[in-house]
Amino acid sequence: MLPGIVIKPLKRFADERGFFTEIMRKDWEIFEDEIVQANLSITYPGIVRAWHKHERGQVDYFVCIKGAIKICAYDDKTQELAEIISTGDNPQIVRIPGHYWHGFKALGVEPAMLVYFVNRLYDYKNPDEVRRPWNDPTIVPKRINGREDDPRCNKPWDWFYPPHK
Repeated sequence: MLPGIVIKPLKRFADERGFFTEIMRKDWEIFEDEIVQANLSITYPGIVRAWHKHERGQVDYFVCIKGAIKICAYDDKTQELAEIISTGDNPQIVRIPGHYWHGFKALGVEPAMLVYFVNRLYDYKNPDEVRRPWNDPTIVPKRINGREDDPRCNKPWDWFYPPHK
């Protein structure tokens, strides 16, 4: 995994009424940053929201609360890509340092609901975002999740590559 990316499984507490899950606690070690804003994103199936990065220190904490998403973070320097599948059925929080190019794709047949927390307020006049196209052919990972034998290595990243093992 790329340095600074952290995944924390979340616990569901179920009873006959439904379930309850804590999605943010100040005392969790994953929160290295002060959280100053929370956002909700709903993304339709098959849609890719990528690539962007933050150059002024923003860190994102993603929680998929419904549906499923594939989160990717890419380091230009090492040409390594981290790929994380996150679902509302198996909740987790994923910390993504903003200096990595990152984004996600909604998987499956239902809209994905993502709650994400950030450590910097969004500045409407001067956003901390640099963007590149979702299908940028210059994103060519040499390693994916630490592996060099993944068949997707050394090729332009394809968000729609069929699932494999």
